[in-house]
Amino acid sequence: MLLIVFCFSSFILLGQEKDSLTFKNGIDKPSILATHHFGIFSSRINNNFKIAPPKQKMLSFNYTSGNNFHPFVEAYYPKDPAVREKLSNTIWHDRRFNFIDQETTPADYLNIVIDAVIKEFRANLNIPLAKKHELGITLRSYLITKGKHPFSLFTSDESIEWFHSNVFGGEDPYGRRFYGLNQVNFEYIDRNGRTLKLNNNDFFLGGIELNHFYYPTLKVNKTRNLFFNIGSHIGVNTSKFNASVDIGISTNAVKKIELKSGNEFNIGLGASLLRKNFANFRDNLIDLGTNKYLASLQSDVEFTKYTEQKNYHAFSVNFHIQSRYGKKEEAGYYHLRGLWREINGGWQHGVQTLYNPLSDWTFIYTYGRPKFKLSLYFKEDFSVNNAPDFQTGLSVQIPISK
Repeated sequence: MLLIVFCFSSFILLGQEKDSLTFKNGIDKPSILATHHFGIFSSRINNNFKIAPPKQKMLSFNYTSGNNFHPFVEAYYPKDPAVREKLSNTIWHDRRFNFIDQETTPADYLNIVIDAVIKEFRANLNIPLAKKHELGITLRSYLITKGKHPFSLFTSDESIEWFHSNVFGGEDPYGRRFYGLNQVNFEYIDRNGRTLKLNNNDFFLGGIELNHFYYPTLKVNKTRNLFFNIGSHIGVNTSKFNASVDIGISTNAVKKIELKSGNEFNIGLGASLLRKNFANFRDNLIDLGTNKYLASLQSDVEFTKYTEQKNYHAFSVNFHIQSRYGKKEEAGYYHLRGLWREINGGWQHGVQTLYNPLSDWTFIYTYGRPKFKLSLYFKEDFSVNNAPDFQTGLSVQIPISK
């Protein structure tokens, strides 16, 4: 928290010495990627809803807090095609599979338990390369915490379970109280027998990302206020669990609607495709899902109201959906085991949600002034992936040169 305050203060002071933001550049969207317990080890793609490169270098700092929770669950993946076929004809919670040993009943095995509030810290530098090109450099890091007050006011276990008990969801619907509040239990054993384990206050550098965007000049830019950009992405993952390189591409479009009042609407639509582990720096990395590719779609609708001083308030709603971490066919025959008698529901989510598309809604507010922009947001997972269940964040952006 002291680091956040220091960086925030430093950015404001630096912004007072530099030139102002010259114009509102499309949709204001900080990094809103989910603190997914697999995703944090890869270089996922942030869709870009700007309409042009910045006219000067921009420095931003993003802070995110997300509550991730999955009870302990085991998964067996039979290797025998006949056994797979038999299980695929039965709904997942009624499947029977008696694993004896690898010779008589060959099967892959994994288990996972996730309980932590994950903090993400991003420092971003965006550099205009030419009239139509932009380079973004991002450094991302993570802190694993218990999520106690006051440092996780909205994403702590107490806050979420108070909401469930008093507003929506019912009493302890997924067993947080049963397993205990404010604790870290973060361990995953993959199907190769390799262990990913994190403890309270573990901090690690997630990686460095390079993002290049090209903004083509088209006739529709002026005739229809419709703008496009194409992104190419390289991410170097530096954690010991997934030391690797990811590559990806993205394409984004923004429709700008200017109102007679002087205010405006912006509508954005983007798509991306990431090739995970395009190259690995060493052997024996953790298996973070059998899908080699992560595809995503994202839409954003933003309304901007300008003040008499030419500052502005922007309000936006963002919907994001990402493809599965595991191959869909595996969900057709896996066998899950967990403490299903002990909690109300959701014991299977730690594995089951790896085979479901991940979706979330994010609500963003941005206040823009000549010297800086401040964005606040909260993200909700309405499909009950709990990865994370609830997430909040803030971002500060300032210009650092002409």
